[in-house]
Amino acid sequence: MKPLLKFNKGLKPKDNELHNETSPYLLQHAGNPVHWKAWNKKTLTTAKAEGKLMIVSIGYAACHWCHVMEHESFEDQTVADVMNKDYISVKVDREERPDIDQIYINAVQLMTGHAGWPLNVITLPDGRPVWGGTYFKKQQWVDALQQIQQVYKASPEKLEEYASRLEDGVKNMDLVQLNTDEADFSSFDMTSLIEKWSRNFDQDYGGYKQAPKFMMPNNYLFLLRYAVQNNDKSFLEYVDKTLTKMAYGGIYDAVGGGFSRYSVDGKWHVPHFEKMLYDNAQLVSLYSKAYAHSKKPLYKEVVEETLQFVSETLTNDEGAFYSSLDADSETNSGKLEEGAYYVYAKEELQNLLKEDFNIFQAYYNINDFGKWEDCKYVLIRNNTDAEVAETFSISEETLRKKKENWKQILLNHRNKRPKPRLDDKTLTSWNGLMLKGYVDAYKTFQKQEYLDAALRNAKFITARQLQDDGALFHNYKNGNSTINGYLEDYAAVIEAFIALYQVTLDENWLDRSKKMADYAFRYFFDDKTQLFYFTSTKDDKLMTRLFEYRDNVIPASNSMMAKNLFKLSRYYNDTRYATTAKQMLNNILGEITTYPIGFSNWLDLLENYRSKFYEVVIVGEAATEKTKELTKTYLPNALVAGSTKKSSLFLMQDRFVKDETLVYVCMDNTCNTPVSEIKKAINTIKKN
Repeated sequence: MKPLLKFNKGLKPKDNELHNETSPYLLQHAGNPVHWKAWNKKTLTTAKAEGKLMIVSIGYAACHWCHVMEHESFEDQTVADVMNKDYISVKVDREERPDIDQIYINAVQLMTGHAGWPLNVITLPDGRPVWGGTYFKKQQWVDALQQIQQVYKASPEKLEEYASRLEDGVKNMDLVQLNTDEADFSSFDMTSLIEKWSRNFDQDYGGYKQAPKFMMPNNYLFLLRYAVQNNDKSFLEYVDKTLTKMAYGGIYDAVGGGFSRYSVDGKWHVPHFEKMLYDNAQLVSLYSKAYAHSKKPLYKEVVEETLQFVSETLTNDEGAFYSSLDADSETNSGKLEEGAYYVYAKEELQNLLKEDFNIFQAYYNINDFGKWEDCKYVLIRNNTDAEVAETFSISEETLRKKKENWKQILLNHRNKRPKPRLDDKTLTSWNGLMLKGYVDAYKTFQKQEYLDAALRNAKFITARQLQDDGALFHNYKNGNSTINGYLEDYAAVIEAFIALYQVTLDENWLDRSKKMADYAFRYFFDDKTQLFYFTSTKDDKLMTRLFEYRDNVIPASNSMMAKNLFKLSRYYNDTRYATTAKQMLNNILGEITTYPIGFSNWLDLLENYRSKFYEVVIVGEAATEKTKELTKTYLPNALVAGSTKKSSLFLMQDRFVKDETLVYVCMDNTCNTPVSEIKKAINTIKKN
């Protein structure tokens, strides 16, 4: 049974205009006494016509502190009276409208030095911000609203002057200059950059020496590639340490599979309990590729359990993926509490596991190391299966069976608890990430169910979100798609469709990728900077159009697009794609050295130019089977193309030989003598 979204108890579901929306986050606030409106032309026109300041409050359905502020302030009639009297109050789902979110995030970052969610901003009637912050306690919030309203009445010119200065600051935050110097990637000092980067590595628990700890999958995808290609054992050990400790930690749901968003501590123990689709999508890709290289059983276990969680909880009947599970769930008393669904008391575990409790206690640290708060425990490991088996003088196989039994007992038990709320909207960009996660898992583990799930989702995107001219919608809920796609949607879906082509050899997926890339050039591309704006020219104008180019928990849409164009240029021999990808990277090169954590996806593209990059072309009746054999090998510096018949695709032209299946290993349009054995092709790549 899937978790159900519930309105807040005791509140009417139609107290404001949000009851007309489909976003679960907006619907959560539909019963508030605040006269919330959605962000749209009507709302903005009303604010200007009435000359009222706006409150723009931004969050997302799984956000714990968003719920806290709602309960403390937005459900309170006294607070609502202040907001309703003097302000136009607007609720924004940051996941549906990342364009709005990024503008106000940047503004609050400039005003306060930090930003996050909930994000609460006061703006002039035209939407320009004048004040903002994140979570506020009730009295802080009321005092701020009243003080700013007094200033607006007494000295509106002061707010106008400040808004103009702040607007200039926001517009200048993400400016990128066209780098007219010749691109010379071969001389880039990667060694010094990696050495500088590594100073922040946590050698005990993996990740970085900080708390909270975010997982940053694209960081470790690049570091895995760098370590393998350079045969660097120390970096391989660091990546393995990080992936192992994340899988051991409470941030990973040892009972039901899947990862939470981040840990609040330095040992991956206590998570911020919401489960986001985008994290799990990228981590499936990361652990699949790590397993392809190392064959470590733990990585396989993580992928299998995470995909089972996604299949059972975040997948709808159309093959689309939902967005997230809430951090909060109800306790037995009916109170919403963070992590209530996932944590256990010691006595509770003793009663459930009986004679196995002693082994379980040692395995998952039901002790001071694993204690969270209020005598509750978040399961965390710090020993291997072999070590635990030896301690208790049992075989690893016996321990494995015990683990399966423990998980089933605890899963059955916690499924009797109220489940976390589900954000059941579908976002195209996140679906692209999850689609690619399934493809990467299929490449490594060759499970047909993974390819079937990928194809179902790709067909959903094609049928519901992709339009005939190559345009994408961003969102989907209850059969409706209402928001134009952002660059992140095109970047993620193109990357996923290219990956899907590489395992199916169905050129329709490549052709659709090309059509979307061409659409992005028409409506997102900036000729001056040679980068892509985040929003289309078809979208309503906001305060500014931004370039998203710094990688974060999700890679930047521009770095993803640059990698896509690099690949598409090889498939189609397209000069514009090739020169644009190179120029985009050249523009970013100067900033990469200052903060490599924020540019790891760009660094992955840089490695394509710095080291040998191959096209592996497989042509003939047995191409599909040979492609399976090839793609289960970890080859980060190779692109795959193939066909079971004659093909006009550039890489396949004049390469089909009847009654033979040949494998060509090529580099810069120059190919070695074709071979018939995949192992020989793999060895050619690895030895170079």
